[in-house]
Amino acid sequence: MNTAAMIITGEAVLTMDADNSVIKNGAVAVENGRILMVGPYDTVRAAYPDFAVRRNPGAVLMPGLINAHAHSGFLRGTAEHLPVWDWLTIHINPMHRMLRPDEAEAASYLCYAESALSGTTTVVDMWRHMDGSARAADELGTRLVAVPYVGEHPDYNYFDTLDMNEAVIETWHRKAHGRINVWVGLEHLFYADEAGQRRAIGMAKKHRTGFHTHCSEADIEVEEFITRYGKRPMFALEDLGFFETPRTMIAHAVWLDPSEVELIAKYPVSVAHNPVSNMKLASGIAPISDMLAAGIAVGLGTDGEKENNNFDMFEEMKTASLLGKLRHRDAAAMDSWQCLRMATILGAKAIGLDHEIGSLEAGKRADIIAVRCDTPRMTPFFADGPYFNLQHNLVHAVRGSDVVMTMVDGQVIVEDGELMTGDLEEIIGRIHRLAPDHFARRAAWLAENGGGTKQWTQREVEA
Repeated sequence: MNTAAMIITGEAVLTMDADNSVIKNGAVAVENGRILMVGPYDTVRAAYPDFAVRRNPGAVLMPGLINAHAHSGFLRGTAEHLPVWDWLTIHINPMHRMLRPDEAEAASYLCYAESALSGTTTVVDMWRHMDGSARAADELGTRLVAVPYVGEHPDYNYFDTLDMNEAVIETWHRKAHGRINVWVGLEHLFYADEAGQRRAIGMAKKHRTGFHTHCSEADIEVEEFITRYGKRPMFALEDLGFFETPRTMIAHAVWLDPSEVELIAKYPVSVAHNPVSNMKLASGIAPISDMLAAGIAVGLGTDGEKENNNFDMFEEMKTASLLGKLRHRDAAAMDSWQCLRMATILGAKAIGLDHEIGSLEAGKRADIIAVRCDTPRMTPFFADGPYFNLQHNLVHAVRGSDVVMTMVDGQVIVEDGELMTGDLEEIIGRIHRLAPDHFARRAAWLAENGGGTKQWTQREVEA
């Protein structure tokens, strides 16, 4: 646990509290990993005169960003220009068949380092062999919600199992001074048989964890749910008992209709919106404005490196705003404050951690980033007054590379744009050493198995 006592300053402090308060020439007092005070520098300095001062000239302080849905990996740029089901069949599922624990761990180091460098302090990662992911988060100092990629069905026996998921819960849940949490995961409801579905629900209840799965990403899923269950996906999930877990978070939720939005608003159900991935895989445009209006906690996610190609949450905010405007053909839709809140405090609520992170307020964990405001992208910079533009520039102009400091639990893990808790050159070099053999093994498997895996869309009609 970092015990440093310090005052962190910025040209402005964007708190993301209930009023979206912005403090020009502000400061944050931090000790033992928690925020003690947020306010004007002179006020904070007077309250804590003995604290060391860490100045961030030319930078804005704001809460660390929360990536509500991601996948570690190293397929970046090698699985392109395919709709989601072909993409899964040809590239992704064969990768999982071949994935070794050492490769999975190396991928998590890579993705968590990239995330920290671009201002993301919390990642909800659905991945495999997640002991290695937890070790990566522990060493690099990031906050992690680990969600094992589970397939509990004989047709999907190349994913992690619920036994593996439970072992990770028992080993890592709430470890690393609370930075690491572990949820129950299913790749997709159809990747579990009835016994697996019941056990997944029971595990989440037993361990008091969240449950996370992909659902309603593509329109063909709706048809399949109606074929199997006689109702749309959210109503089927309700009947099966998934909304009885402490928290259920749905990744994508692109094809929810108004009745489903109304339904999940009644439960502790949240949504991870992945606009870049949904565009790249041509999945559709999720009705996010409707969900927000219904009071549903919607976080933003990058999805994986292969369906997004980066983990830049600033890019995700901009895309969410633009896609929302396009959906409604309304330039005022999905405004900058909404997108900032989805990436911070609303994302924290989506994962059940809004009491600890997501805003800069006294008592919360010191997850803080500093973003340059002295760049051409942030010029002109108005932190107050009639031309106030901070929120718009952060959403529509900033890139992850503009982050100069990332702090998690009071520990600086990125300083002056450099990773302080790991050897970035070695992290990248490890992937370069491992990837060629992985791709060769995957190619060999594809050649022996007709060029792809069986998908539930190809299921045989039972006699």
